[in-house]
Order: sequence, then C-alpha cells, then structure tokens
Amino acid sequence: MAKAVRFYETGGPEVLRYEDVEVGEPGPGQVRLRHEAVGLNFADIYFRTGLYPAPLPSGIGTEGAGVVEAVGPGVTNVSVGDRVTYTGAFNTLGAYCTDRLIPAAPLIRLPDGIACETAAAMTMRGLTSAYLMRRIYDYKRGDTILLHAAAGGVGLIVSQWAKLLGLTVIGTVSSEAKAEVARAHGCDHTINYSTEDIAKRVRELTDGVGVNVVLDSVGKDTFEASLDSVKRRGLIVCVGTSSGPIPPFNPHILGLKGSPYLTRPALADYIADPAEKAALAGELFDHVASGRIRIEINQRYTLQDAAQAHRDLESRKTTGSSVFVL
Repeated sequence: MAKAVRFYETGGPEVLRYEDVEVGEPGPGQVRLRHEAVGLNFADIYFRTGLYPAPLPSGIGTEGAGVVEAVGPGVTNVSVGDRVTYTGAFNTLGAYCTDRLIPAAPLIRLPDGIACETAAAMTMRGLTSAYLMRRIYDYKRGDTILLHAAAGGVGLIVSQWAKLLGLTVIGTVSSEAKAEVARAHGCDHTINYSTEDIAKRVRELTDGVGVNVVLDSVGKDTFEASLDSVKRRGLIVCVGTSSGPIPPFNPHILGLKGSPYLTRPALADYIADPAEKAALAGELFDHVASGRIRIEINQRYTLQDAAQAHRDLESRKTTGSSVFVL
C-alpha cells in the first residue's frame, strides 16, 4: 500500500496526516511515479496554512524525483524506467508520498550524473536560482547583489552561480553559524540581521552606492532594508515571503528611494515555455554534474516526520536543502 501525507483542514504542522492511499493506473497524459526522494519547500507551508488555497482534503508538496513505473495514453516525453524530477504548483501538488499519479508534462528526465535525492533537493530551488541568475537581470561582471537568506537552499545555489558570473555577493543571515555556511558557498560579505543594520552595512560595503540587485525571499522583515540597500534605478526582486507578506505601501516611496524597479516573479512564468524550461534545467544540471555548483542536503526526514520538518523550516533552523527520503 502506498503512503502519503495529507491534510483535511488548514492550520499548523499538526494538521498533517500520514495515511495509506490507493494510487491506481495512469490515465491519459499521466504517469505512475515511484518516488525516491521528495523536496521540502516553504511553498508547502503556504499550502498547509491556506495562503495558497487548495481543495480539501489535499495532498501536499510540489517537488519530487523518482522512477516512472507506468505511463498512460498519449504520454511521449517519458517512458517506463526513466528517472525524472519535477516541480510546480497546483499541477504537481501531492508530492509527499511514496507513489503517485502525476501529469507527464512537468516531468524532467534526469541525466546519469544527478541522483534522485539531489534532484529532489534542487529542482525548485535550482530552477528558481537559474531564472534569478539568467533571466531576471542582465548582470555584468563586477555587479553587486544583496542576497537575503543566503544560507538557505536557494541562497546557497545563487551564491555559487553568482560567483561563476563574476558578481560580488553580500548575504544576510541570522547567525554566525549560517554566516560560515554562506561564506563557504561564495558570499563575499555576510550581514547578521539579528545584530546589524542591513542597509547601513550595505552602504559601507558599496561606498555609499548600494547594490545593483536585491534578491529578497524573506519579505516583511527585510523589505524596508531592501529599499534602503539598492542603488539608484536598481532592481528589487521580491522572490518570497518567509517572514510574512510585505505590507501594502504607496508606490510613491519608490521615487523617494532612488527610483528602483520592483518585481515579484513566480517560477511558473519562467518555466511555462518548454524550451526555456529545458534550457534552464540543462544549464543547472550541467553546473551540478560538473561540481561547479554543490547542492547541500543538510536535513533529511521520513514522511512520518512531515510535521517536524515543517516546524524546523518555519523556525529557520534549517540550512541548505531539506528532503524526505523514501
């Protein structure tokens, strides 16, 4: 019998239930997938709390990797026995399970050099990092970026990728232990936002100019500092809200802060085109397989431990990537 984590009401980690489930055979456009590893992402918390509404009862999780065991009518992009990975949103919801039916369209074949556990730890974070580094801004060698949550899963990948592009990386962290992790993965400077004034320190490090780009996955707690850290006509990328949504503000404030550009991108819009998705995934896989980018899996859980995994993620105890191993 297959196992899955589901929730019947929104709320805290305690609403997650580990259950037996029937999987069945794939229908048109579907495959049956046996997971080897499943990714843990902050978006999972958004679904559990209802910030991202899902019909209840619902499965949870949007990222996983494993082996195709059966294909339904009309499936041509993958075959039985293929090792695949995926990430998405509502179209892939339900990843916290041993086996599942899933649309074939989001699946990405894995090259031989990428293990399923590595793929589950990096597909969402890696593709996010890929568009942040390769699509959202025309970086020039010598540019400086401010990277919030630099010791997180996306942060560690972005830091390494940024160094490949010749960028200077200023990373924010919540502890000295996380600062050490961030520096080991490419951060030139770290700022402990628990004890330091982020914007003041950024201005000191940039001779008063500010950074070309701010990559802000924290949201409410860092947005003001992001505004005060970016250079005139720079770019602020609000890529997540781990501390809570950014409060409403009058756009007039942008004119008082050096006329920065502001965007809130979604990964789905950067991988909607199959060719662009393949290009980003190919570049990501190449960097990882060659060792130019290391994927750090620093937390491993079983599906039975899903509630604890969510507690650890919400309390910012984690660094790098977290996965469920099956």
